[in-house]
Amino acid sequence: MIGAKRFLSFVMVLALVVGVFAGCSQDGGDNGATNEPSTDGAEQSIQDRADELIKTPNIRVVIGSTSTGGDTYQSSSIVAKKLGEVLDKNLKVDAVGASNGFDAIKRINDGSTIMIFHDMAYLGYLYGKEGYTDIFADYKVGPTVAINPGNAFSAAKDSKYNTAEDVIEAVGNGETVRVAIQPGGVSEIGYSAMKNAIKINYPGKEENLVAVNTGSQSDKNQLLFDGQADVINSSVQANEQYNHLPADDQKAMKFIWLTARKSTLEQANESGFGDTTREELLQYAEPNVSVTQDGSKNFVFDKEFFVLFNKDTDPEIVKLYDEALAKAFEDEALTKEMKDAFFIPNYKNVEEANAYLKDKVSSYDKIIKSLKK
Repeated sequence: MIGAKRFLSFVMVLALVVGVFAGCSQDGGDNGATNEPSTDGAEQSIQDRADELIKTPNIRVVIGSTSTGGDTYQSSSIVAKKLGEVLDKNLKVDAVGASNGFDAIKRINDGSTIMIFHDMAYLGYLYGKEGYTDIFADYKVGPTVAINPGNAFSAAKDSKYNTAEDVIEAVGNGETVRVAIQPGGVSEIGYSAMKNAIKINYPGKEENLVAVNTGSQSDKNQLLFDGQADVINSSVQANEQYNHLPADDQKAMKFIWLTARKSTLEQANESGFGDTTREELLQYAEPNVSVTQDGSKNFVFDKEFFVLFNKDTDPEIVKLYDEALAKAFEDEALTKEMKDAFFIPNYKNVEEANAYLKDKVSSYDKIIKSLKK
């Protein structure tokens, strides 16, 4: 009898213990879990993955410019600041220039060094510039991040050339027009486009459009001031101020062409840049100024900034940066800061960016090759 009572007591205790543990399991138990939804969300997940995939707290962002006052540094700094917040890492922009930037990402494939550059990265290769190679073969091309819609061409304010169409017509009629450019990149592609349009509309006359090869924007400006060039590659940010000088001032200029798409410029703040409104800037862009690309459509060029990685970078690291940038561009404060600095926010994910940029490269390659025939 006593044994039976002891057995019954044991069974009752066992049932009680099982019930307690079952309750703990349903309530989350001693692992601290609850049925409450996580408040960390996707950003915490990105930060956790960043800690796992990129071992260092510091990330170096090399850029293809040595200037800390230019558009590459400015746009990269805006993006890097927000990207650092999303990743919970310290991102530092390093203005090392194109050659050193390419060398840096060739050496490091762990995600601790990335590069932000613009169309010069592939245009340098298309123009055969030393130190530039096929970015799609030698690197991993990441997301696009920004557009500078300010690439332009300018003439002296008292010049008879009021639009790029005037230049094309004058050259077609036998005049020689000198255009100051920095060869081998963004500065040259607009010049090539005008030369190509002349070849289409006035075959054989394109040689009358003559490049005056020089360096920085200040060098190009000086050639215009000194009468050594009739037209210069320009930018809204650098030269808008000269548009408001009186015509008899040696430094007075006027824009004759903005290469950006109309749809790109329309995304800029209504106030435009400086004392020139968006509506006024649109007067210098297509379709108001027409430079044909192939006889049926206008040439357009948006100066676009994008990310480059070492070609052997772990795809998971590339994916991490892609998702982190997508998250960063959800922040209206980022897009506002970019627009206030006259940049157009331009996030395209890795897949979209590669397809888009390959198409862009192919389009401009045809122009450049056509002029070598």
